[in-house]
Amino acid sequence: MPERVHKNHDGGSVPLETVVRKTAPLLTEDNSSKSKKRKREHVDRTHLGERAISLEPARRSLPTHRNAKLISHFEGNHDQRSQSNGSDRLQLATLAKPKSKGLSEDFVRPSNGSHNLRDRAKRLESSRKSLPVWSHVREIREALLGQDVIILVGETGSGKSTQVPQMLVNEPWCKSQSVTIPMDRSPQTVTIGGCIAITEPRRVAATTLARRVAEEMGTPLGSSSLKSTVGYSVRFDQSTSPNTRIKFVTEGTLLQEMLRDPWLKAYSAVFVDEVHERGVNVDLLLGFLRDMVAGKNKGRGGIPLKVIIMSATAETETLRAFFEEGYGREAGNGVHADRKKHGNGTDGLEHQDESGSEWSGISSSDEEGDTAIHSNGTVKGSHHEVKKPQLKTTDRVATCYIKGRQYPVDLKYTAEPVQDIVEASLRMIFQIHRQQPMPGDVLVFFHGRNVIESLESLVKEYARDMGPELPKLLVLPLFAALSQAAQERVFQPAPPNTRKIIIATNIAETSVTVPGVRFVIDSGKAKIKQFRTSIGMESLLVKPISQSSAIQRQGRAGREALGQCYRLYTEPDYSTMQQSNTPEVLRCDLSHAILTMKARGINDVVNFSFLDPPPRTALEKALLQLYLLGALTDSGGISDIGLQIAKLPVTVSLGRALIAAAEPALNCVPEVIDIISCLSVEDLFLNLASEEKKKEAEVARRELYKREGDHLTLLTAVQAYAAENTDRKAWAERHFASHRAMKAAMDVRKQLRAQCQQLKLLKLIQNQATSAITPELANSILKCFLKGFAAKTARLCPDGSYKTMVGNQVVAIHPSSSLFGKKVEAIMFNEFVFTNRSYAKGVSAVQMDWIAEAFEV
Repeated sequence: MPERVHKNHDGGSVPLETVVRKTAPLLTEDNSSKSKKRKREHVDRTHLGERAISLEPARRSLPTHRNAKLISHFEGNHDQRSQSNGSDRLQLATLAKPKSKGLSEDFVRPSNGSHNLRDRAKRLESSRKSLPVWSHVREIREALLGQDVIILVGETGSGKSTQVPQMLVNEPWCKSQSVTIPMDRSPQTVTIGGCIAITEPRRVAATTLARRVAEEMGTPLGSSSLKSTVGYSVRFDQSTSPNTRIKFVTEGTLLQEMLRDPWLKAYSAVFVDEVHERGVNVDLLLGFLRDMVAGKNKGRGGIPLKVIIMSATAETETLRAFFEEGYGREAGNGVHADRKKHGNGTDGLEHQDESGSEWSGISSSDEEGDTAIHSNGTVKGSHHEVKKPQLKTTDRVATCYIKGRQYPVDLKYTAEPVQDIVEASLRMIFQIHRQQPMPGDVLVFFHGRNVIESLESLVKEYARDMGPELPKLLVLPLFAALSQAAQERVFQPAPPNTRKIIIATNIAETSVTVPGVRFVIDSGKAKIKQFRTSIGMESLLVKPISQSSAIQRQGRAGREALGQCYRLYTEPDYSTMQQSNTPEVLRCDLSHAILTMKARGINDVVNFSFLDPPPRTALEKALLQLYLLGALTDSGGISDIGLQIAKLPVTVSLGRALIAAAEPALNCVPEVIDIISCLSVEDLFLNLASEEKKKEAEVARRELYKREGDHLTLLTAVQAYAAENTDRKAWAERHFASHRAMKAAMDVRKQLRAQCQQLKLLKLIQNQATSAITPELANSILKCFLKGFAAKTARLCPDGSYKTMVGNQVVAIHPSSSLFGKKVEAIMFNEFVFTNRSYAKGVSAVQMDWIAEAFEV
């Protein structure tokens, strides 16, 4: 049998049986957990042992018994693990491959049987009404009768995201109203309101919450029925009906709507959920909404827009002051509350300066404020405490604190720093699976797709070799680029006698609850976007998470029952983490944000109402980049090209490439759409671990590879997949491609084509046949992308290295590229990543004179 190897992060290989026999990191209990040692009914182990003995003859007759055991028992008693001296370990031996097939990945959605939607809603009603937020329904409703802005601080499990929209949708102010307002110099009668929008930072949260609320209200979801009152709208996917009253949207989607309707006339209320994540889009929304409510709703005929700010951890006084100071000011004048510096320093973020601010969890209430209801009493339940309502109001803004429903979570750290989180997580997963009774799923937090897929394949490999005495494992990844169908599998219950292992990025930190999770493994890492001023581009860096993120991850284990959290870092390491996340606006490229502001007629971007004003240098660099892309005029206003880019649901650079493709001299819109569709989903080609599989894939993909590089390779792949009329799944398997990613790219392609037709960038495509990629067409396509990515180019130097045209940074072609190991005159790339060295990903060969032409304004 071929020797199985585990890949280290530096690319080296180590025999897996050597790796997994290393001593597991000693996990120590948090002191606070020791003092709160919970009482728990343990399974009668004597009875289980007798049962196991009775089953031994049958078990030995099974073929799988001829394999070596997957996992050795931990040394010592389970209850004494935290006091062990480091001898606790998970030994995974080299295993013979079982003849029987492993766990099937087919997943069947549970059926509701003969129960209709209303029956299902009635069954859910009691669990809904038991959520802590329902004890606040009167206070929230009364507050919004007198104020237009309310800040809801709801701890984990309070039910704020699903329940509050349902509480308010039938309020009198939430009904649609007809008013006459001046439009285009003549009065017009328009309809205002009738719908509630709830923004979420990620599409998986928007779609999952929409499904849950539709279930609870007993209504079909979105476009499935004209009677539907609940829907969602995310990038490249919309499901609503003419009767939609509650709509979950991503922040970017609502910003797109505001370009068409600056006063959001379709809505009576806008909920801004998960504010504590502080992405660029949420900061833009807060600024726009503040200016809107402070502007006396001029574009809404005087009918107020209710703004509900929701967060699990937020500095409420900063938010309250932000909205209070907006009243009575002219729209666009940025007035900022007093702010503290974020975290424990800049953490190397080049954008951050002394204007950085702190966002450090729930602040205590102001005793001097006007308090409508103030009670510090608690009501004790069987599993948790629910705090009585606490509502504080000022002249304009109300604040409501909601106690969550959080079960105790035992917290454990490693005694020493972990060198390989994949290895450590693998051992921890099987430690939990071996020792902990069912039910209880495992949620693992990792920092990116590659490490997620690496761990996923290892867990599946060893799960196939488990004996029948252990429950089966269902391993599911969860990251943003996954298709909606793949993301939904995570939220469905596991089959009988099966434990789910969910390996996720920080997408699972907040917003949504993954049901069934009792155990969390926290790597302590996340990928963050950071604009590097020295090279003038944004990159993704693997960084330690903040303490607030660590607390959120820990809380995932205690949403439904007592839980355990295993932190793969030491307690001293935790103490050195930043207290809270640095807002994206202080560390990211602001080009798209500024283009959005310009498209809404806001030209004074320096004085825009940012909750945390970004450094002036960051704004200036973004303005210059937009000017070089042709999105701004010489006077700094938005150009026709900029207006078109702003209407597209893609990045500024991809939007510029798409606009260029519509130019008569280039004329390659369908091809550029195909490539952008591939870049908008997870990687099309599978990430293979073994060298044998890599060589096999290299041969299978040879017909798809283009000498010009990755852009045209993606085009060839998606066109070949689209042309496959018999079995597309088999085609994907033959080429070691992801069928899931290919299907997602086809969906994005369909949406982008429709949007480009609406913008007159693309004529209606009658013939679905694709054109051959001639050298002339290939050059035109690459020139289009250079229009958007001129700043992400590098030239070949005499020593054989590549140096970027902007910043003179040495960069290497990533091993995943079809140009890896090749030398060309110059390269263009989609993404700059830094691991152990600087890499260019998504690379194509270009000519130096093309680059010079692309830089011309």
